Amino acid sequence: MPSPFRIAVLASGRGSNLQALIAARDAGELPVEFVAVGSDKANAGALDLAKTAGIPFFVLNPRDFATRRDYDFELFARLDASGADLLALAGFMRIIDGDALKPWVGRMINIHPSLLPKYRGLHTHRRALEAGDAEHGASVHYVTAELDGGPVIAQAVIDIRAGDDELSLAQRLLAKEHRLLPAVTRLIADSRLRLTAPDGVEFDGQQLTAPLRLVDDTLTR
Repeated sequence: MPSPFRIAVLASGRGSNLQALIAARDAGELPVEFVAVGSDKANAGALDLAKTAGIPFFVLNPRDFATRRDYDFELFARLDASGADLLALAGFMRIIDGDALKPWVGRMINIHPSLLPKYRGLHTHRRALEAGDAEHGASVHYVTAELDGGPVIAQAVIDIRAGDDELSLAQRLLAKEHRLLPAVTRLIADSRLRLTAPDGVEFDGQQLTAPLRLVDDTLTR
């Protein structure tokens, strides 16, 4: 019998996207085994979720390391030891050293609250509103050394409504994120997605020319 697909998750905050992954697993929609949850914050809500779900977890405090590079190499040593097949960044609020993450390229994804390549980095909801955009969204992409710059796998789109502020926009988008990340993770676990050199994404054996879109909880071309 084949081993289950093993995933690890890194999160700095409350862990709502981690909770969405756990819920998808519990509902039988995501055939994975969680092997680790890690955080840079001892008070991260994601750690409480991991503990409740019986998932091994750890905290690694950046202040305990002389350099960011030292921290990142220790972080990835722990992830290597977990035996994870895939690493999901779910609100992990740190820039990772390119050399440390290099062995994980193609096995590491991130969810970002914008329609990449728009609005890399922080304050994405504010920036979308200030730009007068008609649409906003979330993206799941493969992680590379370039901040929020790896190949985009899939996106979920919402309309920006009259009267929206940062909070209302973030809340509506979060519901989409909670469906987007498990859907992408399922495709990877089922070996339907892979990163192709140098910067492409292959889905069901065919190169994507645009990110997949989440429509009614299903990812489509």
